[in-house]
Amino acid sequence: MRPMELVVQKYGGSSVANADLIRNVAQRICQTSKGGAQVVAVVSAMGDTTEDLIALAKKVAGSPDVRELDLLLSTGELVSSTLLAMAIRSLGHEAISLSGFQAGIRTDSRYGKARISAVETERIKEEMDKGRLVVVAGFQGITEDMDVTTLGRGGSDTTAVALAAALEAQRCEIYTDVDGIYTADPQVVPGARKLERIDYEEMLELASYGAKMHPRSIELGSVYNVPIYVASSFSETSGTLIEKGIASAMEQRVKVTGIPYDRNVARITLRRVPDHPGIAAALFEPLSNEGISVDTIVQNSGSDKLTDLSFTLARTELERALEIVAPVAESVGAEEVTSDATLSKVSIIGSGMQHAPGYASRMFRALAENNINIEMITTSEIRITCIVPESVVHEATRVLHDAFELDQG
Repeated sequence: MRPMELVVQKYGGSSVANADLIRNVAQRICQTSKGGAQVVAVVSAMGDTTEDLIALAKKVAGSPDVRELDLLLSTGELVSSTLLAMAIRSLGHEAISLSGFQAGIRTDSRYGKARISAVETERIKEEMDKGRLVVVAGFQGITEDMDVTTLGRGGSDTTAVALAAALEAQRCEIYTDVDGIYTADPQVVPGARKLERIDYEEMLELASYGAKMHPRSIELGSVYNVPIYVASSFSETSGTLIEKGIASAMEQRVKVTGIPYDRNVARITLRRVPDHPGIAAALFEPLSNEGISVDTIVQNSGSDKLTDLSFTLARTELERALEIVAPVAESVGAEEVTSDATLSKVSIIGSGMQHAPGYASRMFRALAENNINIEMITTSEIRITCIVPESVVHEATRVLHDAFELDQG
């Protein structure tokens, strides 16, 4: 007898924003189960619950303690997971909701952006053996000290892929309010085209540079070879499959896959810093120790042995980063620290671009012809990213989408 197929399905906050939508998700899960598959569902908090809880915490405490904030935020997923289990039961199916702790999601202790260290699947398997549909609260886990942590914005995607890997599921399905991965944000670029499939490497760059998926979920999918299917919970329209790249011909045709953008960008600049060894380490080590990631780094050295050092980071981290940078800047003899919170980044993504001529110049020319100024540039093997003023990032996205003819497939 062939074993039942196991599928992990994740439903985002917009998919469970109210009672009617929760019942709709319950029906979808039950239909999948009736089709002969075992289902483990992962669910986000309802609608804007997480943002509302953050705002409430700030009203109460100004700068709330990170441990208490994580415990507070975890309640959003507990509400939606229990309601979804109730809805499934009302349709005549056995179901049980589990918190991240009960589902065996173990993490480190970096509150607000914890990383999963292990997934202990015994409880989930026990419940499935009893014939129950399991609903897991996403976005959360537990430390060795039994403290609740959250995985960062979009962390329910990571919960779902981690469970799919640990349970050796056939696939992980991510359901949200969009029906797949597009060449650009369709709300910004009317001609954006939905992709039928994309490989992990390109999707990781898209996710890291603006596409609405948690990058760590793509990393996990790639490491454990978990196919990830992204589709809408509001329709039966086919979505996008994220999977391992298919071997290509020796001379693969290089092609831009997508144009993501990200508005959550800020820049910090240390001006006229003495140019000697150890400056970068003195600056970036304390930021790293506080869990603040930096992106583009540019250093401009002058003939007077003084340098300007600029780097970008998430705008949401700017205030905390400036508190860390200020004493460091004073200790290394910087004359001034400035910041800019009015920036965004726009990228072109495509395998093999680094070794193919013309892509960078085509990108820069298209932006220049539309009077869009480039503040900074960074690249990888499959990505070129430009930092531009936030006021023109939507225009830049449309310009590049047209320049690389992505509407034509």
